[in-house]
Amino acid sequence: MSFFCNGPVALVAQHDEHNGQGWRVIQFQEVTKTFGSRTAVNKVSFNIEKPQMVGIIGRSGAGKSTLLRMINRLTPASAGQILFDGRDILSLKGGMMRRWQRDCAMVFQQFNLVPRLDVVTNVMLGRLNGHGTLKSLFNIFSQEDVNSALGALDRLGIAQEATKRAEELSGGQQQRVAIARALMQDPHMILADEPIASLDPMNAKIVMDALREIHERDNKIVICNLHTLDTARTYCDRVIGMRDGFLVFDGAPEALTTAVAREIYGADESFNEAATSTAIDAGQPGSRESAGAMTPAAAAV
Repeated sequence: MSFFCNGPVALVAQHDEHNGQGWRVIQFQEVTKTFGSRTAVNKVSFNIEKPQMVGIIGRSGAGKSTLLRMINRLTPASAGQILFDGRDILSLKGGMMRRWQRDCAMVFQQFNLVPRLDVVTNVMLGRLNGHGTLKSLFNIFSQEDVNSALGALDRLGIAQEATKRAEELSGGQQQRVAIARALMQDPHMILADEPIASLDPMNAKIVMDALREIHERDNKIVICNLHTLDTARTYCDRVIGMRDGFLVFDGAPEALTTAVAREIYGADESFNEAATSTAIDAGQPGSRESAGAMTPAAAAV
């Protein structure tokens, strides 16, 4: 089940019956990123042909975060194309690039909130990319923005924290605020870069449940970089494995066997899955009642 992708497939348009809007394939064609003499992402090609929750796994330095940052245009690619709606998003500039970043919301491991601002204002910052320059400069939000932000917080189960400063919240609560901010962008997809790596197992489960709910209810692509095999199996429709910049696995969660995981992580037969994850006590792998949070051992993998 392990393989290297050999090239792009034809771009197709599909119809999203869930929300009545057109759905278009996102197509990765030999996407590459080099830093000097080091190749962080090496000719990665794959397609996402329908809304899915995709987990990207691999050891530290495999290229997972670099790939996500190229999708969101936070890091420029060295070569290749990413096509969406017939456009190469890697070639977008100025306002068109900013619109793409609005359509492709990013959730970071370290939350990236403004600590001294209240929670509801942090969520409304997700709208700045859609406002004019003057409104952005003076941080002006409409009542509709306020209502939308409160609705997003309510959906994430933390509306009661709206008036608190972000720095007063726990890590798990702050990550849910960051997800609510992403929802305010009304994006085509959500990219989550190690969203549970700094969280305890229970908060990790809450955050992963929230991302899964967004995928299922809104019919959006959610792409998560994960260190935890049990989380990938539990929450994702599809798992992509990266090793040394290459895509080495692309398949269903049930195909992510221990032998495949050894290949992804470049490990021998002594490889133990416990080194990559800690399961929450409730539930078993394969059910949506279990998730993982990165342990100190996982950080070293």
